[in-house]
Amino acid sequence: MKYNRTFNFSAGPAMMPEPVLEEIRDEMMNYRGSGMCVMEMSHRSPVFQQIIDEAEQDLRDLMGIPDNYKVLFIQGGATLQFAAVPWNLMKNGKAVYVETGAWSKKAIAEAKKYGEVIVAASSKDKNYSYIPDCSDLDIPEDADYVYICENETIHGVTWQQLPNTKGHVLVSDQSSMFLSQPCNVSDYGMIYAGVQKNVGPAGMVIAIIREDLIREDLDPKMPIYMRYDTHAKNDSMYNTPNCWAIYCCGKVFKYLKSIGGLEVMHQRNIEKAKVIYDFLDSSKMFHGTVEPEFRSLMNIPFVTDSAELDAEVLAALRVDIEGTGDEFKGAVAQRCAAMDVANLAAAAATNHSPANRMIEYFFTVNHDKLSFSLSLYPSKLLINPSHKFMVPVNLYLYVCRLRNAMTAQTGMRDSRCAHAKPRLCR
Repeated sequence: MKYNRTFNFSAGPAMMPEPVLEEIRDEMMNYRGSGMCVMEMSHRSPVFQQIIDEAEQDLRDLMGIPDNYKVLFIQGGATLQFAAVPWNLMKNGKAVYVETGAWSKKAIAEAKKYGEVIVAASSKDKNYSYIPDCSDLDIPEDADYVYICENETIHGVTWQQLPNTKGHVLVSDQSSMFLSQPCNVSDYGMIYAGVQKNVGPAGMVIAIIREDLIREDLDPKMPIYMRYDTHAKNDSMYNTPNCWAIYCCGKVFKYLKSIGGLEVMHQRNIEKAKVIYDFLDSSKMFHGTVEPEFRSLMNIPFVTDSAELDAEVLAALRVDIEGTGDEFKGAVAQRCAAMDVANLAAAAATNHSPANRMIEYFFTVNHDKLSFSLSLYPSKLLINPSHKFMVPVNLYLYVCRLRNAMTAQTGMRDSRCAHAKPRLCR
């Protein structure tokens, strides 16, 4: 990889496009003749005002955000919005939530502190492997909003069709799918996203909220920074904002515009996800956990047929590439040798097997087309394809070991495996 960079498989903070990082690098010491880094300059300066104005306008252009929506750059992560949403939007003290995975579950738990929460539908019965039918939800007339997590990072489900809110406001957490595909903002009352998964460094949320939902008749005890009207009235600069995150996100917005926008990004994500799903559907060891109809393009969980083997694979993924190789002689290696490695060895010359294509996929340098990220969660693996340029480091190392173990059978050895000493990602 260029610059000897780590193959970062994290769901967030994730890697950013290299052209963006190169531009940030070139501006680091003296931003456009200002004599200082963006991290050093006053957020009240004309220079930074231009940065935040351009970032907002580029985002509006990318998403087609209507004029009656405010774009807010708010410090903190998406978790803070689990409280901010009900605190700001529960005028009648009642809201409807749909439970589809870990993050909607957490949002529900937090919202219950601020009012009545009605869980109108849930996929908990099948371990959040699908999106429940939301075409005819039981929504009280006085419900203030309907809330969804549109793409669940951990469980890997995504909404293919938005719920029928029956005229009620729709609020969506889009953190792990933000800017991955076109979005009709007018379908929502509010969209928010932690930026670290798809567009920038950690520590900031972008909230897109319809102006009529921004209230002033709020609990006087509510912290002023938690109020959406605070940020709207002050154009996201009530206090010192996360200037660095705004600057970096702005660079990514311009990059996305330069490559053709969200339509192009969506097509790329379809192609990248297909590679992984095709492998999983043909693998003898791994299988996906999500019903095909609801598979995410951004997060792909998969497991083996047993919790024991899951644990063994996870352990193998954590081995040190610079080790002696003894740790590679465990149960996982034996199982792989008996299951997939033999097939890989036989298919190495033909380059046709799905598993072999998967290995080739890991080694590809054509990141524009085939890159993805991978994250580890308890008892499962999670691949997170995104528009950024990523390949999984630990799985890469694991596959290197598998491939090198095949040397005696195939006479092949990947030099990149033999000499790879990548740093472990954060």
